[in-house]
Amino acid sequence: MPARTTVDRPQDGAHRGPVAAGRGGTAPVLLALDAGSAQLRLWGLGHGTVNVPTGGGPGQGAPLVRRGRLVDAPACTSALRQLLQRFRPTVEVAPLVVACRPVSATPADEYTLRQVVTAALAPRRLLFIDTVRAAAIGAGSAAGALLLADVGAQITEIGLLDDGQLIAARRTDFGTRDVKDGTTVQMLAAVVARLVREIYQQPAVRPTALAALARGMVLVGDGAARPDLIAALSQTLRIAVQPAAAPYTAALTGAGLAAMAAARHPRDGATPLAPAPTATP
Repeated sequence: MPARTTVDRPQDGAHRGPVAAGRGGTAPVLLALDAGSAQLRLWGLGHGTVNVPTGGGPGQGAPLVRRGRLVDAPACTSALRQLLQRFRPTVEVAPLVVACRPVSATPADEYTLRQVVTAALAPRRLLFIDTVRAAAIGAGSAAGALLLADVGAQITEIGLLDDGQLIAARRTDFGTRDVKDGTTVQMLAAVVARLVREIYQQPAVRPTALAALARGMVLVGDGAARPDLIAALSQTLRIAVQPAAAPYTAALTGAGLAAMAAARHPRDGATPLAPAPTATP
């Protein structure tokens, strides 16, 4: 099933849209959020990007995010508030927020993220975009058939897109940090190849998958900074593998562009706060 998204791709890369809001008149009204297993990143229009580690790495404390899921909501809320204060410490804002969401996120995962963003940022609108779709937009590669791999610290996501629309995706709780724990790069490449094959084997998307494979794969995330993984992926898949120019922030950039697009179309993509799920998977 195609992963659901709630925002539209901007028509160009121009940084347009509102630049002032809130009671002080100078706080950012457009924010983008990427809560990864290694870094929590926040972007504000006119203010750039700030980030903080989400823990779990060498020398870090207990993780805030594990395998793409928020595991310490109060600490995540506090960290996000601190990041916002680095933009405007004393100005109250009611921003439009676009948050990246891993593919195959459960309703409970999404609800937790909603609660954290609502508590920390008090948004007037909160929209979600699948991380791989945001990364394709941020990498400037969304046009046409595209195969994109986001190989992060603790999860790997594969997306097949057609003109910016996500039509098939796969995810595994396995990433570059696991390589440091003794798994070889070749094993990580084999996992990525398996996910790609699973997408290709879907008859409904096979023509698009063939066109994307002919074009090669775009790589983002921590894996894009590893030449050994790029070489192993290219050899295993027998296609060209091209790292994005800014692999760590591609998804955040795409979410920021999506926020600007949503600001130009205020009726599109609104998602009200959902009730709490009755059970957590």
